[in-house]
Amino acid sequence: MKKITGLLLLTLFSTVLFAQEDIQEEVLIDLDSIENSFTYQHGKISLKNGIGEISVPDGFKYLDPEQSEFVLVDLWGNPTSEDITLGLILPENQGILDDNGYVFNIQYDEIGYVEDDDADDIDYDELMEELKKDVVEENKERTELGYGSIKMIGWAANPYYDKDRKILHWAKEIQFEESEINTLNYNVRVLGRKGVLVLNAISSMPELSLVEKDIPQVLDIVKFNEGYRYEDFDSSTDSVAAWTIGGLVAGKILAKTGFFTLLLKFWKFIAIGAVAAFSFIIRKFKGSNKEDEDDTDV
Repeated sequence: MKKITGLLLLTLFSTVLFAQEDIQEEVLIDLDSIENSFTYQHGKISLKNGIGEISVPDGFKYLDPEQSEFVLVDLWGNPTSEDITLGLILPENQGILDDNGYVFNIQYDEIGYVEDDDADDIDYDELMEELKKDVVEENKERTELGYGSIKMIGWAANPYYDKDRKILHWAKEIQFEESEINTLNYNVRVLGRKGVLVLNAISSMPELSLVEKDIPQVLDIVKFNEGYRYEDFDSSTDSVAAWTIGGLVAGKILAKTGFFTLLLKFWKFIAIGAVAAFSFIIRKFKGSNKEDEDDTDV
């Protein structure tokens, strides 16, 4: 599928942002057209390479990797990367383009077997102070890449590791330069034999209570297949990750936080008068899908 870069999208939006108010109704209709172009799934979803499956709980829906990459990169402006997504999970009554709510991006990070011996010994207050210092250094790299600086505010939810289920989750509150609304970076890691399944919430701080309410269901969404489970580890053949529990929580802000996640919050504001831009997106998206179908038929 051909890509429409985030920069191009922002350019398109800026050219029509100040259009007359009498087309706002058409804009909302076009937003619905984009939402209606997505095909969601329910039930059990097999992940690639046989590593595991997603069990979509009642009240949620799943968007496959191809459509999810289109959302993350083309619509929301996040930088593309290898294995950027295994799909998106979001509440059933919420649309991708809604101006509130959240989505969880699913990924698999094959970093090896993560030892959890340090889980009970981590001082998370001290770790947060280290993270704040790291952000100062990482902002230099962000500036060089052309992105605004960020500030680590603190824990939005304290790190918690369920040793029996091998599930780690935590949340950070992050402030992006010139943004009035702070970003919520809510992370879940399900430890496996050869790596971790990652669920990363894309949202903002006002949605923290909503995410926390749904977390108990989200924790059970992904499961490893036999042979990929944590207890299947074989010390004679399998590699041990350089990361520990503390390392997973620390991470790197630049790598773990989407650059443009807050575009989700401002869709309707940006969209005013953007009928032409959205129609172009839909044509490109549906046209690309048709090309793919034609190629398959050959």
